[in-house]
Amino acid sequence: MELQERKMKILQAIVQNYLETGEPVGSRTISKYTDLNLSSATIRNEMADLEEMGLICQPHTSAGRIPTDAGYRVYVDDMLRSERQQVEVMKNLLLDKQEQLDTMLQEVAKTLASNTNYTSMITTPMMRQNKIKFIQLSQVDDDSVLAVIVMDGNVIRNRVIPVERALTQEEMLRLNMLLNTNLCGLPVEEITLGLIESIKRDAGIHTDLVNDVFDAAAEIVRSEEDLKIYTSGANNIFRYPELADHRKASEIISDFEEKRALGNFVQDAFDGEEQTGIQVYIGDEMPVASMRDCSAVTATYDLGDGMRGKIGIIGPRRMDYEKVVSVLTIIMEQLDDLYNK
Repeated sequence: MELQERKMKILQAIVQNYLETGEPVGSRTISKYTDLNLSSATIRNEMADLEEMGLICQPHTSAGRIPTDAGYRVYVDDMLRSERQQVEVMKNLLLDKQEQLDTMLQEVAKTLASNTNYTSMITTPMMRQNKIKFIQLSQVDDDSVLAVIVMDGNVIRNRVIPVERALTQEEMLRLNMLLNTNLCGLPVEEITLGLIESIKRDAGIHTDLVNDVFDAAAEIVRSEEDLKIYTSGANNIFRYPELADHRKASEIISDFEEKRALGNFVQDAFDGEEQTGIQVYIGDEMPVASMRDCSAVTATYDLGDGMRGKIGIIGPRRMDYEKVVSVLTIIMEQLDDLYNK
C-alpha cells in the first residue's frame, strides 16, 4: 500500500511511539513527535483517514490510536524498502570508491618507477582487522537471497545464496536482526563455534542460509587471496649492469609478472614491520630468491579502519636509499591524506 508522505510519517510516529510506550497514541503526541509542523486538528483528520484505511484503530472511546496488523505491515514494508535503498546506495558509493582507489594506485606505481628509475610495486589495502560492520539479507527471487556483508574499511562482499523457498518479510527481518545483533562490531576471528551454533539454533529452519553467510564472512578473512599488486618499471632493471644479466633479469621480471613471490614478500614485510612503517632489505635480506642481488625499500600506507597497504621500490644494492626513503615517505603521507579526504 502506497501512502502519501504525510500519512506515512504519522503512521510511523504512531507505530514507533506505541512500540516504545505500549499506550494508545493521541494527536497531541504526534504533533510533538514528527517534523511535519501540523496542527492537532490536521493530524486528527489524517488519523481518521488512516483508521478508515484499516491501518490504525481506537481501542476504546476517547483513547488514542494503535496500529493494526495492516498498519504494522505497511510500516515494516516501508522500513525494509528504505533499508534496501540505503544498502544499495552505500554499496554503489563504496564500489565507486574502490575503483577510483585501484586507478590511483596504478598511477602511483607508474609515478614512482618514472621518478626513481627503479622498479615499483604497490598493493591494494589489506584488512588487518576483520570486524563485521553490518549484514543485509534481501530476497532476490523465490529461489535466492542476496547476502551483503560490509566489513571495517568498507570492504563489501556479496553472495547469492540459494534457498528452497521465498522467505517472508517477517522471516527476513528476523534473520537480519539475529545476525546483526550477534555479529556487528565483532572481529571474524572471534566468531566461535559456540556462537555459530547458538545463532543457527535461533535461525531455526534457516540454518543452511546462516551457514552460507558465515562462509562468506570467512572468505573475507582470507584477504591475501584478494590482494592485488600493481607493478611498474620492470624494464628499469636493465639500466643496471649488475642486474642486466639475461638469466637474472628474466627471473626478476618473471617474479614481477607472476606476483606470487611478491605476495609472499608483502606478507613478510607486514610481519616484520617496525613502528615507522619503513623497511629496508639489502641483498641477502631479500625474501625473494631471484632478487638477492637487489635491495628494496617498503613503506606502509594507512587508510584507517585497519586498512593498510604496502608501497615498495626495488633496485640494485647501490640504490639511492636516502632519495627512495624520502619519496616513499612523501607518497605514503599524500596517499593517506588524499584517500581520507
